[in-house]
Amino acid sequence: MRILISADMEGATGVTWPGDVLPGTPLWERCRPMFTSDVDAAVRGFYDGGADSVLVNEAHWSMRNLLIERMDERVEMLTGKHKDLSMVEGAQYEGARAADAIAFVGYHAGAGTEGVLAHTFLANQITGVWLDGRRASEGLLNAALVAEYGIPVILVTGDDLACRDAEGYAPEARKVAVKDHVSRYAAICRTPTRTAKDIRAAAREAVALAGRHEPVPAAPHTIEVEFDAAHLSQIVTSIPGVSRAGERKVSFESPTMYEAYRTFKSVCSIASGAVEEQYG
Repeated sequence: MRILISADMEGATGVTWPGDVLPGTPLWERCRPMFTSDVDAAVRGFYDGGADSVLVNEAHWSMRNLLIERMDERVEMLTGKHKDLSMVEGAQYEGARAADAIAFVGYHAGAGTEGVLAHTFLANQITGVWLDGRRASEGLLNAALVAEYGIPVILVTGDDLACRDAEGYAPEARKVAVKDHVSRYAAICRTPTRTAKDIRAAAREAVALAGRHEPVPAAPHTIEVEFDAAHLSQIVTSIPGVSRAGERKVSFESPTMYEAYRTFKSVCSIASGAVEEQYG
């Protein structure tokens, strides 16, 4: 039994502020141990439940945030950027590294919705994403992608609104709220000692949900992306198949979720490079 963990940071214990997740800042350094504690608790819980191996894929920003020296010695960690499947790299692996289930640790609500540090891939430039007409968080996009590999989502941690969001894409998964949303930059937080216990217990129970399903058949998917500025919708139409669907909105259709995800990554990459420090 092999478990894959997709580890994001905005939904980690104690995190409420942009500086908490911005690599290189003092606040980020302070929050890295709490982020590591959440992930390590999930790792230990999965082993408690009978998992044979756990692979952690870093999914936040530089994808170099976790402190591996503070984690259970049995774990393996995939760190660094430029991975084919980004946040869920490892879902496509076969053979001995094939995942039987995935956990979303440190997740958050999507762009344009309420939630602590809510966003979808880009911190501010994207104001909404829709997958087949349904408003999409990173969790929903990632869950739809891993479903094509037959991998169930068995655990989600984050703020209370991230857990509520997960009810829509992984209703059977165990959920752990490490903080309660007050505003985009404020939350009522639990202590790392408490959240580690809660996450470990939930992960232990979640192992019972692991086991590959029949992969969701490949089918066309439509993604719409709304930006906060019109020039971003204009610039991303340089990507073949991406067209404007409004002054600040674009859309595209792909034959599979795998292709849709990769095109969405390209949209985000080009849009992020077209933002100036002022008048972004």
